[in-house]
Amino acid sequence: MPTAPRSARLGLRATPQQEAVLRRAAEVSNKSMTDFILDSACQAAEQTLLDQRLFVVSGSQSKALLSLLDRPAQDNAGLKDLFSRRAPWAE
Repeated sequence: MPTAPRSARLGLRATPQQEAVLRRAAEVSNKSMTDFILDSACQAAEQTLLDQRLFVVSGSQSKALLSLLDRPAQDNAGLKDLFSRRAPWAE
């Protein structure tokens, strides 16, 4: 998958300890420092954005969501099966 050329320049300062950790992590990931830092920062940024609790929807979207939430619960065999199993980390 082709990527867009990198044209924006970002600068940052780090302690020698931070640089050493980043450099080692990049090495074990077989990535350049730039790729490792950008990938890590983008993953953290995406997670931060996904964690937002507030979102805006139109009036019709809001009505549709409330309509779905107001419907009576339906049996879901897959969920029953999933929740009947013990979590792997609890064993």
